[in-house]
Amino acid sequence: MNPTLLTDRAREKSFQQTLLSARRTMLLSEILRLAMDSFRAAKMRFALTALGMVIGTASVILVVTIGMTGKNYVQQELEKIETNSVELEYAGGGATAAERVLYNDSLTIDDEKAVQAQLPGVRYASPVLEMHERISFGEGVVKDTLVLGVSPQYQNIRNLLVPVGRFFDDEDDTAHIKCAVVTEPFARERFGSADAAVGQTFEITGMPFTIIGVFRESFDDMGNSEIQDQTILIPYSVARYFAGSEDVKQIYFSMRSMDEVTDAAKEILRIVQARHRPDSVYRTQTLKEMLRIAGEIANALTAVLVLVAAVTLAVGGVGIMNIMLANVRARVREIGIRKALGATYREIKLQFLAEAVIISLIGGVAGSIVGLALPLSIRFFTDYDLPISTWSVVIALTSATLVGVIFGTVPATRAAQLDPVEALKYE
Repeated sequence: MNPTLLTDRAREKSFQQTLLSARRTMLLSEILRLAMDSFRAAKMRFALTALGMVIGTASVILVVTIGMTGKNYVQQELEKIETNSVELEYAGGGATAAERVLYNDSLTIDDEKAVQAQLPGVRYASPVLEMHERISFGEGVVKDTLVLGVSPQYQNIRNLLVPVGRFFDDEDDTAHIKCAVVTEPFARERFGSADAAVGQTFEITGMPFTIIGVFRESFDDMGNSEIQDQTILIPYSVARYFAGSEDVKQIYFSMRSMDEVTDAAKEILRIVQARHRPDSVYRTQTLKEMLRIAGEIANALTAVLVLVAAVTLAVGGVGIMNIMLANVRARVREIGIRKALGATYREIKLQFLAEAVIISLIGGVAGSIVGLALPLSIRFFTDYDLPISTWSVVIALTSATLVGVIFGTVPATRAAQLDPVEALKYE
């Protein structure tokens, strides 16, 4: 082969490699340098443009923080009513109403004992015997009042608070002591105050009961529990003599762990069903499903709020596109000179696209700092432990980058498409 031809090919290859290297250098260093020079030439304009991204990014992080805080609050409030509990109730039996009356197969205290004997994970258990009695409130006022016969463990299961006095214990239940624990509204209306109610006596069907404590629920369940405003709790061992029956309305079981609740509910049904008629229907209810639903609702609301906050990012993106279009118009001659010196369509486009992305990222980083500063400050200066999600920062920075790319593409394309001859003649 001709040595001259080999030399020419080698020179051509060397030239192509040099050109490629120059372009790579342009992409990695000169484009960024030119972008920074452009920023320094109009500091205030680019700072105001980045401000929109600061607000948008900070909004995304704060919205996620607020959403997570709300979710944690709801779950903590629900957990106050004992998420480890399983409620068992009799739902009837027989195909017709007459059969359901004839074949009454209600729950009994023996069902509670059977479950406790066969299910080792049970921590607390209590029957609920419901009665409605006419209670005198003085001065001839008589009201229909709910009386519940429960065991001492009912306080732990329902997580009841007793601010005044005490709850009845196993000794009271075993000795059939005629004592009662009443709600705060009952104590105020009947005796004037919770403190005044303790030690007072009142009658249930002519039998005197002594109030030993005043209770309230630790969580406002919006009336979804068996406890009403005017409710009296008495030991089950005493209440069953008033009812004249061993039947109970409900039985509560509290498990050692929330992870055991789902399987325990199934096992409780199996144990109880085996002790009763095959066509009798029993139901269990747990709060674990309620917690899951509450978490899903909170996540959905957070996602909606994030989308709303993303609108702010879009507004910031419009600001970036607007300033970049103005920047292209102001630098037409510069673009023409660069093209005349050999700058390619790709290089011009990448230069202006890089400027848009850098503006967006600078705003995104600053917004992330602002968005994290507020919850971190609350954590540091107060006792509130606000949750902080690293994913919110990742999402915010990724969104800021995408906004820079999307809204910077049009100005960058317009700059790259300028005709060099017309650009050099532009005044």
